[in-house]
Amino acid sequence: MEKVALLLAGGLLIWTLILQRQQKHPPLPPGPPADPIIGHLRMIPKDDPGGFFYELSKKYGKIAHLRIPGRTMIILNSAQAAMDLLDKRSGIYSDRITSHVFELMGWAYNVGFFSYGERFRKHRRMLNDYLNHKKCQSYLPLQALEGRRLVQNLLYNPDRFGDHLNRFSTSLILRIAYGHEIVSGDDPFLKIVSDVEHCLSECAAPGSNLVDLMPISYFNGLNEGLFLIVKDLPSWFPGTYPANQARSYRHFIDLMHDYPVEHVQKQMVEGTAQASFLRNHLEGLQREGSDYPYTADDIKGVAAVMYTGGADTTWSTLSIFMLAMVLYPSVQAQAQEEIDESIGRDRLPNFNDRPNLPYIEGVLQETYRWNNTAPTGIPHCSMEDDIYNGMFIPKGSVIVANTRGITLDGDVYKEPRIFDPSRYLRGEPYPVGHFGFGRRICPGRHLADSSVWIAIASILAVFNISPVEEADGTPILPKEEFISGIASHPKPFKCRIVPRNEKARANAENGYD
Repeated sequence: MEKVALLLAGGLLIWTLILQRQQKHPPLPPGPPADPIIGHLRMIPKDDPGGFFYELSKKYGKIAHLRIPGRTMIILNSAQAAMDLLDKRSGIYSDRITSHVFELMGWAYNVGFFSYGERFRKHRRMLNDYLNHKKCQSYLPLQALEGRRLVQNLLYNPDRFGDHLNRFSTSLILRIAYGHEIVSGDDPFLKIVSDVEHCLSECAAPGSNLVDLMPISYFNGLNEGLFLIVKDLPSWFPGTYPANQARSYRHFIDLMHDYPVEHVQKQMVEGTAQASFLRNHLEGLQREGSDYPYTADDIKGVAAVMYTGGADTTWSTLSIFMLAMVLYPSVQAQAQEEIDESIGRDRLPNFNDRPNLPYIEGVLQETYRWNNTAPTGIPHCSMEDDIYNGMFIPKGSVIVANTRGITLDGDVYKEPRIFDPSRYLRGEPYPVGHFGFGRRICPGRHLADSSVWIAIASILAVFNISPVEEADGTPILPKEEFISGIASHPKPFKCRIVPRNEKARANAENGYD
């Protein structure tokens, strides 16, 4: 009896403490009704989670919560909330949950998935040395040169515009990271980055799948508890698809990490290696050995982040721009009119023209907003309990800054599903979140922004982009459909790309001012 009494007393004490804890903080943000035990797990879709999270905002508000076993998800569909928490309170919102899917795929040394701490800060320092705003100013001449090459490639072979966008997006970052210059369309570096882009578009976004959100499953049978690691379960087991898919992609990710390093090491032996991030750090490692502040894995991981991060997002953004130009010919015409009036028809745009082309700037910003390349980004994780606007956010919560929902916010953007660069001339704010938030903001954002701008301005100065046509002249409009994983881009589509006039053709052929 004494043991029973002690157990009851202990249970009552624990229950009292739980109640007291619950009474100490406000309620969670609103959210939909949950299933017993599994919470909202069944509701989270495999495809287009950004669209699903946005729909939550219509019923439950711009800050909502979802629950899964052992984890709370806080969905932010408000730019203000995302900035308040992830920027202004970045000290407690800069962590990540472990992405077992991306570790299985081979991204263990990708800083984007690191927990917040010294290793994260070390990799960010390495990136910032080559991608800070001042350093990126020195890359502008190379970006302008690649913009000229892009319009030349589009001029001579417009049907392969996707390949040309990929080459443009990859060329500069290959020079910076590896000292490698692309000289042909069959360059192995292009094939590697294309394969990795496919993996990133098809895979389950980190923090949005069963393997990441609930890595350990518990079953109670035969009076014994059984803990199962979801990522290690057989392929037929429900919920394991993301892990199996990640394993199937591992070869591509390993090749992306290893091939460039082996290539540069070989060049270093031959004495032909060009100045680059990789050569600089490999030489430092050879010179100082274990005293060097960065390991071989650090160097390889950061170089790979530069390679894929810069190429993938730029290519996706430019693909979205091309789709918008096919679907919105009046926007294209107004942009071309501004270019003609501002700089004339005797040369191609350059970076000095950017302040004088506000509508082109609007086209760029609207491309970021209309269909963002990272609809949900990579979720943050809270490191402390917090209260925001009377709502409780528990420690360890998955924080999803839903860029898709933020850019569709009808309180901020009029007719948000329409591609309308004029909205910024009317005073609507530029989009936020497409490069991330807080201490997790993309370190390559300055480089990417300049690359996208020069490509957009150059393409609009030279070409008319229109739908392909049926035999009877009926235009075939592509659908606004996207492939969406951690990265998002339009499904393959066709379009006509022709010079606006003979002067534009000559400018493209000459390539220089």
